[in-house]
Amino acid sequence: MTVKKKSRSPFTVSSGSVLNSFVTEEPVKEGAGEFLPLTAIALPKKQPRRYFNPQKMEQLKLSIQEHGILEPLLVRPNGNGQYELVAGERRYRAAQELQLETVPVVIRELDDKKAFQLALIENLQREDLNPIEETEGILELLVIELGLPREEVISILNLDANAKKRGQELTENVLRQINQIETIFSLIGRLGPQSFRTARLPLLNLPEDVLEVLRQGNLEYTKAKAIAGIKDQAQRKSLLKKAISQDLSLSQIKEQISKIKFAETKGKGGSDNSTKTYASRMKEIYTKTKKMKSWDDPDKQKQFEALLEQMEKLL
Repeated sequence: MTVKKKSRSPFTVSSGSVLNSFVTEEPVKEGAGEFLPLTAIALPKKQPRRYFNPQKMEQLKLSIQEHGILEPLLVRPNGNGQYELVAGERRYRAAQELQLETVPVVIRELDDKKAFQLALIENLQREDLNPIEETEGILELLVIELGLPREEVISILNLDANAKKRGQELTENVLRQINQIETIFSLIGRLGPQSFRTARLPLLNLPEDVLEVLRQGNLEYTKAKAIAGIKDQAQRKSLLKKAISQDLSLSQIKEQISKIKFAETKGKGGSDNSTKTYASRMKEIYTKTKKMKSWDDPDKQKQFEALLEQMEKLL
């Protein structure tokens, strides 16, 4: 198998890539600066964004009420005078809540793939994305741009990391894919391939209920990760709810987790663990009694005698 030393020469995105038009700021064609009835615009079936912070939505609504919509929505024709939203979902939803009749738009002819890529890119440029949304968005963009399944994209990221650690050489095809990944990350302007692999991809392995809380931005990652260690789903959901409603600190959450684990051990009847604990304690007591210098104390002798009788009755 032919191998080459890894080259870090810049990778040029293909002309068919939506990233190419994104970087070169492709001029808007006819339809720029138009206004459309809000009722003529519909949300796409596949939306990269799932959660919108209520407080920030209120701030946006106040801004629109005072200044109007400063940045047009990006839409594409959907036939029969109808349009599908490509980018600007926050503005679209705010306009709906404010019951605006028309909104400023930029109209572009886009196929399904390019429309979804542009929607992803627009979301990834925002500052209010939570870590889960950002991770899923970046991974989805890599999948589309490389034309590979999610598992293969992750495999390439791991290959790159392992090659760097071991000084291994990679095939020309893998080098090309790695360079393409690096270019995509540089265009997004967030993280890098290795920090994405080590710090973000593990997030997607968390339990679904924990992921949902993170997607909604209701709990910090460090707290959610600690709660994710609880295996029982009902107990985990209960602690998630409590952590959010009572705004528990990380130390308080860890304390709650310790109580849950202790209760689980106790609930098992304490057979194996308790037996080991009692045996260990008895051994410690026996060791200490041999070193005692107060055997001649009459009061302590009576107490020891009483305790020994109780133990003999138990055995």
